[in-house]
Amino acid sequence: MSNYDQNLTASGGSGAGATALDVGLRNYMMRIYNYMAAGVGVTAVVAWLTYQLTGPALLQSPLMLVFILAPLGLVFFIGSRINSLSVSTARLLFFIYAALVGVSLSTLFHIYTSASITRVFFIAAATFGALSVFGYTTRRDLSGLGTFLFMGLIGVIIASLVNLFLRSTGLDWLISIVGVGVFAGLTAYDTQRIKAMYDAGDDETSAGRKSVISALSLYLNFINLFMMLLRLADGRR
Repeated sequence: MSNYDQNLTASGGSGAGATALDVGLRNYMMRIYNYMAAGVGVTAVVAWLTYQLTGPALLQSPLMLVFILAPLGLVFFIGSRINSLSVSTARLLFFIYAALVGVSLSTLFHIYTSASITRVFFIAAATFGALSVFGYTTRRDLSGLGTFLFMGLIGVIIASLVNLFLRSTGLDWLISIVGVGVFAGLTAYDTQRIKAMYDAGDDETSAGRKSVISALSLYLNFINLFMMLLRLADGRR
């Protein structure tokens, strides 16, 4: 069972203890969603500004490779050092990461129309929201999906790398279909996992670190879900 259920039992399951736990859990989840939403907002603004200010010049520059690889290195750094970083530093690195992703995603405006990007963004947001609510509210234990979803994620990454050389439209379509399923599942799974991580006894530092790394997980799920849906949409220039 989740830590939520364990803590609820420890507090007596009702009365003031349960109410305090409910309020604490709600505040904890709201902080995570606020960080995640702010990160998505930073990415969107930076992507649009980069597209407007640089045009196709950055897309054709070798510097774009730096902006594509830098976020990968930074996300591994945050994940590996989260327990030693201060909350403010971890939060700053998260937003720097979101900005770097925005620079790399500015290329989407050269490939897809603004209307299709906007439409898919709202579809992705609605899908993400529904799946996250499901993961938060369901009583079904989703932990068994973890290994399956991780294997699917590895498969999507490998197939995507292979298709960089094959440039197969059919394979790209299949990767996108599988990718939507994987990141949809991860959204629900990670939401339940994040909820289970809540501990009313955490100090502000521990709770802050958990909030940042959890927001990063949900942010990655949303961005990848959006990307996979966009590749399936018929909105190329």
